[in-house]
Amino acid sequence: MRVRFADLRAVTRSVTLPAPISATATLAEIAEDLVRGALADHPDEQTISLLAISVSNLEDHSAVQLEFPLGLADEERRPGAKKGLARLVVDRVVDRVCDRFGWDAIGYASVALGASRPVPDAFRELAEKEL
Repeated sequence: MRVRFADLRAVTRSVTLPAPISATATLAEIAEDLVRGALADHPDEQTISLLAISVSNLEDHSAVQLEFPLGLADEERRPGAKKGLARLVVDRVVDRVCDRFGWDAIGYASVALGASRPVPDAFRELAEKEL
């Protein structure tokens, strides 16, 4: 993950997970944790002008092995755990809705209700500029 601050300084953070994950919400949580860590390391920064997230080692698993609840630290993120399985099901339902009705048929409520603010044109031009 790469975070660019308002003064165009950038920092990177990464994490390697001990087990695969399979849900969009889980990826978002991990990214949020990394951003919080970057902001904690730079307490004087308040504005993020760019957030870039990448994932690797993608695999296609059509079947999910259920897991026993052992109290592991990352247990809720695992696809076979109760929460991980619920998130996987939600992602698959969203994919089916999009396949049938198009990408505009479903989305995040905050976007639909206008809670998110658009990126200013000046920042967009900087983000798209080759450095």
